[in-house]
Amino acid sequence: MSSSPGIKRREHVDMMYISIETAIALASVMGNVLVVLAVCVNRTLRNTTFCFIVSLAVADIAVGVLVIPLAIIISLGFNTEFYTCLFLSCLLLIITQSSILSLLAIAIDRYLRVKIPTMYSTIVTQRRAYVAVCLCWILSFLTGLVPMIGWNNRNVQGNLSSSSSIVCEFTAVMRMDYMVYFNFFGWVVVPLSVMIALYAEIFRVIRRQLNRRAEATCDAERYYRKELKLAKSLALVVFLFAVCWLPIHIMNCIDFFCPTCSIPKFAMYVGIFMSHVNSALNPMVYAFRIKMFRDTLIKITRRCMLCKPTEPTPCPTGTPALTEKVDVKLQQ
Repeated sequence: MSSSPGIKRREHVDMMYISIETAIALASVMGNVLVVLAVCVNRTLRNTTFCFIVSLAVADIAVGVLVIPLAIIISLGFNTEFYTCLFLSCLLLIITQSSILSLLAIAIDRYLRVKIPTMYSTIVTQRRAYVAVCLCWILSFLTGLVPMIGWNNRNVQGNLSSSSSIVCEFTAVMRMDYMVYFNFFGWVVVPLSVMIALYAEIFRVIRRQLNRRAEATCDAERYYRKELKLAKSLALVVFLFAVCWLPIHIMNCIDFFCPTCSIPKFAMYVGIFMSHVNSALNPMVYAFRIKMFRDTLIKITRRCMLCKPTEPTPCPTGTPALTEKVDVKLQQ
């Protein structure tokens, strides 16, 4: 008995989807593991900014290890209990939220660095950076698990018993008003708007300082030029996040505000792919835009793949002035 063409085409689409998602997952995990390794290997990268970058890298690793496999499983429509499906869907939101909060923490960190450079090291300590990272993840879990306490589609599914099973799909368990009003407007648009304002102010302050050539010393000019270069790189990360994540959120808004509008399934797949690809792009930005990070990756590659020894990176010690110089050096 031959199978129908429709079933074969469906299987072909599923295989293409799974293949692309698997490739994205591998690129995301490998690239962001290198980010974490680079910070572990190079002690001069262990400052507050890279503490938040590591937090972002961990979230991107989770995308490759958890989010993409879960997205594949959910796309295949397996049967499970309602709250099991809801919890799996919430995990996707938690990882996304941790990414945007890490980006916001990076923007605040860079803003303080250029706004109050003389007081920065006393206000933004390593311990406070660790606390900020923990708060980002705790807040991500709290906001991502909101549907578990009632803001979900259980009532839409009818009178389900604890043992009743449903076809697990994201839209079957997640309410779209939560996705639009709470998740998108509240926890994506607002943080992105704050980040845009912060980076605009960062560039304004740096440009103003660089234009004061008569008053600025050579060290001050060098400091702000390096800050400008790093700020551009991190602003690019924010821009890529917005470009990759806004399409899927915009389609959610169209689906919510215009129920009669039809969104092609191909467009939804593209939006999902773009949101996942974002996790693989960040390591490329660091590698191409931050010299110290790029040099560290080259050393890791030489040691692990070419079996060539690398010289140990000295740990910054000494007076506060010397420590500040080393800290500034990482942004070359």
